[in-house]
Amino acid sequence: MGSAFAQKGRLSDKGQDVSILSDSATLTKGDYLAHLEKVFETVNKVPVTVGSFKKLKPIEAHLTQDEAALALLKSRLMQSDRSPNLQNLQMDQTLLEELQSNNKDCLSDLDEYEKELRALKTEILNLRKDTVLIKVFTVPAIQVMFKEQFAELKKKRIVMDSLLKTTTLSINNLQARTSSNLINIKELMYLTDSQLDAVSIKAFGKERRYLWETVNRRANKSMGFRRFIKGEQEISGYYFVYTRSSRLLLLFTCTIFFFWVFFNFRSVKQRGRLETLDGFSLVSPQPYLITFIMLFALAPIFDLRAPALYIEAVELILAILLTVFFRKKLDSKLFYYWCIFVVLLLAPVFLRLLGMPPRYQRWLLLFLTTSSVAYGIMVWKMLDEKTKRYRMILTTGFIYVGFSIIATFCNLFGRFTLTQIFYSTGVSSLLNAISLTILAKVLVEAFLLQMKSSRIRKGFPEYFDWQPVITGLKRLTGIGATLIWFVIFTTNLNIFNGLYESVMEILTEKRTIGNFSFTFGGIVLFLGIIWVANFLQKYIAYFFGDTGDDSFDDNKGERSKLLVTRLVLLIGGFLIAVAASGLPIDKITVILGALGVGIGLGLQNIVSNFVSGIILIFDKTIRIGDIVELSNKKGRVKEIGVRSSTLLSDEGAEIIIPNGSILSNNIINWTLSNNQMRVDISLLIAKPFNSTEVVNLIREIIVENNNVFISKEPIIMISPVSKLNSTINIYFWCKDISKADLTRSMINAQIFEAFEQKNIEIL
Repeated sequence: MGSAFAQKGRLSDKGQDVSILSDSATLTKGDYLAHLEKVFETVNKVPVTVGSFKKLKPIEAHLTQDEAALALLKSRLMQSDRSPNLQNLQMDQTLLEELQSNNKDCLSDLDEYEKELRALKTEILNLRKDTVLIKVFTVPAIQVMFKEQFAELKKKRIVMDSLLKTTTLSINNLQARTSSNLINIKELMYLTDSQLDAVSIKAFGKERRYLWETVNRRANKSMGFRRFIKGEQEISGYYFVYTRSSRLLLLFTCTIFFFWVFFNFRSVKQRGRLETLDGFSLVSPQPYLITFIMLFALAPIFDLRAPALYIEAVELILAILLTVFFRKKLDSKLFYYWCIFVVLLLAPVFLRLLGMPPRYQRWLLLFLTTSSVAYGIMVWKMLDEKTKRYRMILTTGFIYVGFSIIATFCNLFGRFTLTQIFYSTGVSSLLNAISLTILAKVLVEAFLLQMKSSRIRKGFPEYFDWQPVITGLKRLTGIGATLIWFVIFTTNLNIFNGLYESVMEILTEKRTIGNFSFTFGGIVLFLGIIWVANFLQKYIAYFFGDTGDDSFDDNKGERSKLLVTRLVLLIGGFLIAVAASGLPIDKITVILGALGVGIGLGLQNIVSNFVSGIILIFDKTIRIGDIVELSNKKGRVKEIGVRSSTLLSDEGAEIIIPNGSILSNNIINWTLSNNQMRVDISLLIAKPFNSTEVVNLIREIIVENNNVFISKEPIIMISPVSKLNSTINIYFWCKDISKADLTRSMINAQIFEAFEQKNIEIL
């Protein structure tokens, strides 16, 4: 203040007016309140910020659960008195990966909270550097002036200090626990990988004594059933809590399938046409059983690393469902053999669940493997040629017998892990092959049901040539079933991950030709999407019951929509394929430029036909089902493609015409706006006759015909030719052009018959 006054004196000496400057150096009560308001804002921000940390309690609960799961995993992996189960080791690996991901997410959230809290503390510390606030809190006179504010601020400060202290402590504690979990997870991952490698290596070595040697009592101790089940249930529970699999997608897919089949059957039943579905042997009006078979047949592919207990439970339920399914579909002898297979499937599961000593398990497994070999040979001898056509089941049957033989020798020579792997893989592969084969046939029948129900709803004939469609669908479902079976089979053998990584390494490796870089994966993805788009555009019409052989006039609008849909699928598929494959757009542009040069040189006709096809689809000059005349060709439009269109002549010939030729010629479309056609009949009759009677007679015959369009009055004209005869010209309209010739013939015959009764001679 003294320096301020000295400055003021010096300025006065110079004769300057400094009254404004002197006033600005004086702080008012409003200035103090403004700075105090900043303090209140900062203090009030603390509970708001801390209250926004809503994930702290869930994180604490998750960490408690994670720590329990890690403790259980550690105790399982550290067990030395029990051989590790290969499937459970794979499941442990998956569970640890999920735990690592969850803990990293928790640590990220905690770091974000700590960052917000640190920023808040920095803001509080910056308040201490404010000179005005220092004056407010140090000058007694000012403290007296703001006594009420200081009292309230004191209360808020106590709450603020408590919140900051407890929240900081909580975040630091949770960060320490999360970091500790991540360290433990890394250690357990290393231990799991080591045990997986050890299992793979030891499996080919002598793990146990030869079966004929004396018993090692110490290594032959049994594990209590309750203890074993409890451990399996606990680890399975943690697996389903943590894993982010597609089980909900599987349930949703099966639910959609159930209602799809159910509503198609109901729509056919409501129209009283259930007799058209007599040939269906797998799908039924209430497809509960087949839906559950689908659910449990596909469950392993949605959980490749699921716990052994879960996979065994799925196989158990699937075997029971198939037994119920086969009860009325197989003859008694074949069903009896199926029941034997179910016993051979379930026996090892119960052996493991009961916690029997390894020595007893080995002897029982020896009995089961030798029985499986004998069983496979017996079933092969009694199968008929029709059953042997199922190649997937037949091939898997040979694998089952071969693996049983290998398991027998592995068991005899102390390779107990290999014994379990080969026997369980052989049995489950045969079960999966049977269930997936049934599932493939079910999907084909469900698609055929969709086609028939759609045709019945639209009033089309339920019979059509469905064999080409079914052949294509069988090929697709067969490929899908084989791929699913192969993935499950290689997973059971613990070679899927290695194969997958090797294939992905080949597919994702960048390769360069000149300046063009690509990957095999991008090319495969590009071709795959193009193939799927082409498949969908080819079969989408069949899905809605349109086989292309029906000439119903009220179906033309829908067929036009299907044409547009097919075009969109093709173009959209190409664009998605380019985007998903990662192929460089600039290189594709160069290729398209080169293609443009090629078009200019020699591909004009192809491009012209392609563009003309798109114009025909959207312009609707002609539509599928229209009766048209092009030059000297007449027929019904069967198909409009992107390059050419097909006419079906009255003689049954299919006339293929390039789209460019269609647009460049005159088109006579008999059914563009309606399906009507004028028909003319000419008769020569002898005189004498009553003209009024003849006209009324002909008119009556025409009006009574169901295919005659009554709204347009028939025209009957009588023209004398000579004294002996006259010509009668008859014109009337038909509702349906496809029945015009039949209608002309019927009316002609009725006129002849009526004239004969009236003694009118037709020359």
